[in-house]
Amino acid sequence: MFVLITDMEKRGIIIAIDGHSSTGKSTFAKRIAARYGLVYVDTGALYRGVTLFAIRSGFISEAGEINGERLFKELPNLRLRFGQATGSSGSELLMNGRIIESEIRGLEVASKVSIVAALKPVRNYVDAILKEYGVTGGVVMDGRDIGTVVFPDADLKIFMTADPKVRAMRRYREMVARGEEANLDDVLKNVIERDYLDENRENAPLRRAEDAVFLDNSDMTEDDQMLWVEKLIEKRWSRKEN
Repeated sequence: MFVLITDMEKRGIIIAIDGHSSTGKSTFAKRIAARYGLVYVDTGALYRGVTLFAIRSGFISEAGEINGERLFKELPNLRLRFGQATGSSGSELLMNGRIIESEIRGLEVASKVSIVAALKPVRNYVDAILKEYGVTGGVVMDGRDIGTVVFPDADLKIFMTADPKVRAMRRYREMVARGEEANLDDVLKNVIERDYLDENRENAPLRRAEDAVFLDNSDMTEDDQMLWVEKLIEKRWSRKEN
């Protein structure tokens, strides 16, 4: 008989989920964390937080040009941390003590985050925060380079993708549900642009780690994905009981 080892947190396990934008990495990672009693860390939110900070500080022009020198100078004064979300078991991002969760999810931030995330000092800043959360293990992290750069020795790596049109529709529906004005063509254009920027940036480009398990969820529901990962985890962390 095989018994699933569910007390993964005490074993210091790190699960890294990388992949393209709008594949549902964050939702997937949150559900895994809740299912197995792990801590969820939303790495994409940190890059969005830096991007929001750069926009508000006037470090990014309307044309998308970044004043990197000013941004890098101010990064040491920027404090991004996760706090417990009010009325739920999830977390939300705080900038210098103020909740910015809803503000980092808009199209303005989404259209500039890949450019900001490509900057090496920004990646170093975010990586330092992530490694703080990963010291004790027992975490699930999602992003673009968690399994390749931040935690190359992660215990389980998953690379997620989906058809760009499917991803654009998912994001469009999320924006509409939040009451935001959205145009599906613009959202699709942004998805394709982010893919290109993420895959071709000089610093830590998006790529699948050699030992990452591939997941195309174009035609999968959230429940389908959980069944998939539960089987994967059961196979990897089960032991034979006499």
